[in-house]
Amino acid sequence: MKPETQEWADKADGDWKVAVRESQADDPVWNVVAFLAQQCAEKYLKAFLEEHNVAFRKTHDLVLLFDTTGNRLPELAELKPRMAHLSTFGIAARYPGVEANRQDAVEAIEIAREIRAAVRSRLGLT
Repeated sequence: MKPETQEWADKADGDWKVAVRESQADDPVWNVVAFLAQQCAEKYLKAFLEEHNVAFRKTHDLVLLFDTTGNRLPELAELKPRMAHLSTFGIAARYPGVEANRQDAVEAIEIAREIRAAVRSRLGLT
């Protein structure tokens, strides 16, 4: 695996660990959980693209990143509508006007879990 790919995966796992930890806290901050779940998914998609030498632009749009894989992750195709929803937590939920509640955060964690598992499997990470 390329060092750059490993860096993306390591950053993604940091986001993952904190999102899961915060979701289990006594008084979770759901916006932060949803944001970090989105960040985890984003960075794993970027790790996959990096490993396959596919150029990608700076974006928080998970659907765009997924589409950039060129159908190299067909197991995630069903998630596209949910990826679109998760993408909103990459920016909008960080500012007033959009709030993530418990249900949003739980769904965000689940989507991130599926993306993380698929990409880790494809990259040969255990």
